[in-house]
Amino acid sequence: MAHSMILPLLFACSLLCAGAASDFYKDFDITWGDGRGKILNNGQLLTLSLDRASGCGFQSKNEYHFGKIDMQLKLVAGNSAGTVTAYYLSSQGPTHDEIDFEFLGNLSGDPYTLHTNVFTQGKGNREMQFRLWFDPTANFHTYSVLWNPQQILFMVDGAPIRVFRNMETKGVAYPKSQPMRIYSSLWNADDWATRGGLVKTDWANAPFTASYRGFSADACVWAAGKSSCSGSRTSGGSGGAGGAWMNYEMDVASQEKMKWVQSNYMIYNYCSDRSRFPQGLPAECSVASA
Repeated sequence: MAHSMILPLLFACSLLCAGAASDFYKDFDITWGDGRGKILNNGQLLTLSLDRASGCGFQSKNEYHFGKIDMQLKLVAGNSAGTVTAYYLSSQGPTHDEIDFEFLGNLSGDPYTLHTNVFTQGKGNREMQFRLWFDPTANFHTYSVLWNPQQILFMVDGAPIRVFRNMETKGVAYPKSQPMRIYSSLWNADDWATRGGLVKTDWANAPFTASYRGFSADACVWAAGKSSCSGSRTSGGSGGAGGAWMNYEMDVASQEKMKWVQSNYMIYNYCSDRSRFPQGLPAECSVASA
C-alpha cells in the first residue's frame, strides 16, 4: 500500500482546518515559568520555552465537561532530546480524570514519540505511543480530543488515532462526572523521556520553544456547579445540548483510518503488553479494538 497515495486521502484535513482565530488572552492563563511563556500577535500565538533554570506552562480559564477541543502545535525543533511537551485535559485531586497527549523529544533527525494516556478515577497506565507521519517541528499540526459520554477520541490533523470507549458495564471507570481544564507545559524530563533516559538534554541548544495557535473548544463549559450544555446557551460554550460531537460515533471509514494509523505508526500499546499484566490484561483491552 503506497504511503504517497494514502496519506493525502487520510490526512486531507491539513493546517488550514483549525485556522480559526483564537484569543489566548481570553482563553488561557500562563501559570508558571517566570516569563518563559508568552502570548503574542494580539493573542493569536502562544509560546512556551524551556531553559536550564525552568520550563513553563499554561491552563485554560474555563473548565469543560465534554466537548471537542482542538489546538495547533509546532514542537521543539532540532535536538529536542530530554524535553517533553505535554498537552492534556485534567481534573484535580487523587481520583482525577485525565486525557493526555505528550510529545517526547529526540535527537535531531529522529522522530518524536507521541505518548497518549487516559486516567479514570486516578488510575492511568493506559499508554499508547505513536510515531508521527510528518515532522511536527516544521509546521503547525492540529491535535484534538473529542470527549463525549460514549467515548474519548484522540485525533491528529482530523485522523483518529485512538479511542477509549465508555465500558462502565464491564466495570471500567469512565471520565464523565468531573470537569477538566486544558493544560500544557514544556519541561525537562531527561531522566526518562528519550530512550529511557539514556539521552540527556543538550542545554547548548536552549532555549527550547514550542508554539501554539488555532485553539477551538466546541464544548460544554462548567461553571457554578453545572454545565452550559444542560440548559440554554451560555456565553463561552457551545450551549444547548452540545454540538454534533456530543453523540458522535466513528463510522466505518473513521475506524479504518484509525486501524491504518495504528498498524503503521503505533509503537506501543498497553493492551498488547502481557508481560506488564501477568494477572491478565485490563478489562477494557478485551474490546479496545472492537
